[in-house]
Amino acid sequence: MQTEHFKQKLEEELKTLDTQIADNADAPHEEDASATEPDEVADKIEDLEEEQEENAGLRARRNDVKAALDKISRGAYGVCEVGGEPIEEDRLEADPAARTCTKHM
Repeated sequence: MQTEHFKQKLEEELKTLDTQIADNADAPHEEDASATEPDEVADKIEDLEEEQEENAGLRARRNDVKAALDKISRGAYGVCEVGGEPIEEDRLEADPAARTCTKHM
């Protein structure tokens, strides 16, 4: 297996995720006190919920990438967490942070 190749891909993705998370944290949040109509208020709430979901997804993906990098450092990378068999290389190419083989997806 090309562990170094996957390590590089994971490190690049981690940098990208860190940047996206930081950008979201630094982004100005639109606060419009003049939104008094029910539909305007509902739109603002929906926007905030979508932003929170996106941030949660970024943080979850970051955790997966960090876990994969940890596995590489421990020599445990590319092993299915369910069945213990090797994860297919094409699956790791598509998702270097994959935790399971295709059988256990």
